Amino acid sequence: MTNIIISSLLLITFILFIGYIIKGGNLLIGFFGMTILWSVIGLVPFSTFMEKVIAQPALNYGPTIIYIVFGSWFGRVLVESGIAASISAQTEKIGRKAPVLAAIIIVLVTALIFSSAYGVGSVMAMGVILIPIMLSIGVPKKVAIPAFTMAIGAPMYINVVLFNQIKAFFPSVSFSGKYLIFGILAMIIQLLAVIIFIILNRRSILDEHIDTLATEVSTTVIQKAHPVTYVIPILPVVFNMLFHWDAIPSLLLATLLALLITGKMRSWHKLIDFINMTTTKAINDISGLIFFLMALIMFVGAASINVPRFKGMIEVIVPHSPLVLALAIGLLAPLALFRGPLHVWGAGAATASVLAATGIFSPNLLLPLLYTASIMAVSIDLTQSWNTWALNYSQLDAKTYLKMGVPVMWIVSIINALLGFVFFG
Repeated sequence: MTNIIISSLLLITFILFIGYIIKGGNLLIGFFGMTILWSVIGLVPFSTFMEKVIAQPALNYGPTIIYIVFGSWFGRVLVESGIAASISAQTEKIGRKAPVLAAIIIVLVTALIFSSAYGVGSVMAMGVILIPIMLSIGVPKKVAIPAFTMAIGAPMYINVVLFNQIKAFFPSVSFSGKYLIFGILAMIIQLLAVIIFIILNRRSILDEHIDTLATEVSTTVIQKAHPVTYVIPILPVVFNMLFHWDAIPSLLLATLLALLITGKMRSWHKLIDFINMTTTKAINDISGLIFFLMALIMFVGAASINVPRFKGMIEVIVPHSPLVLALAIGLLAPLALFRGPLHVWGAGAATASVLAATGIFSPNLLLPLLYTASIMAVSIDLTQSWNTWALNYSQLDAKTYLKMGVPVMWIVSIINALLGFVFFG
């Protein structure tokens, strides 16, 4: 009887938490509040709360923070050295003659850059270059902005910074081997969907008048980098695949190569100044994220302790067939929007924590399935900071943005969820 009361209260607070998030509540405060609430409702002893909910999860998450720091710094070096902007600027040369082709190339360039770069700061730095380029060649806002944000979301399957964030729920899953093959294929599928989206809207691209925002591209100073640097964004993934290196040495070597080839090492003082500048910006980019993840991982600790309360209910509700689970997550992927119950960096943290702790399914299956739904949100959700920035910057209304992008990402989510089943089911 006690279990029924407690599990019911936990479920009620979970539903209220979803409502709080959808209404725009602060996630950091929300997760800290839910951590305390679930610990109290679940009758977690105070000593266990301090050790297993607060201390251990935060300390165990330390290595992941290091991955995020190195990934953020690498992204900042790509932006500040001119590598990312130089890659992007090449597309404008063919834009006037073939705007549809140029838009597709911009999507591919965006994916290349964000295969390793991460953070709203990097997105803003590239967005002020890429968005005006697309608008200047006649791509309408309603096509340009969803294409841009979905192109950022696609390489997140192989972005080591984001991967290590979801790995908090599934620590046994490795960023290598079979997962990397899945991640690359899932990225390609999403990119193909974005390309098809552009082609289907080619008439509006060819007929569109040049947007006034496009004039901003002429005032953006683009620092040029040598073409040999264009491969640097994908080097961390290449090092991992070829040499099975951990992400940290892969990111560090790629960063050092970027500094060397772009000439930042020619002067000792300039090198120090550049490193100080990029590391400061990199830490600033992720400072809020780190505290959010600390609150999230503490909530995961509280949720894991309460799993016995949920287990009986979950075993009845959740399908035991991996194929049915994959189909369900694909079809229900829009529930990840607005930080809903399938978004692991939202209310879905409880879903991921409970599913992982029950042991019904392998972590190797759960991670790609929940990642797929979460990447739908990363790609097109209004609560994702860089998506909100892109809307505000371009002055595109949210309704049009969602109407254009959600159907594309829903189809992608279903396909990639089934792909996850094929690989890990």
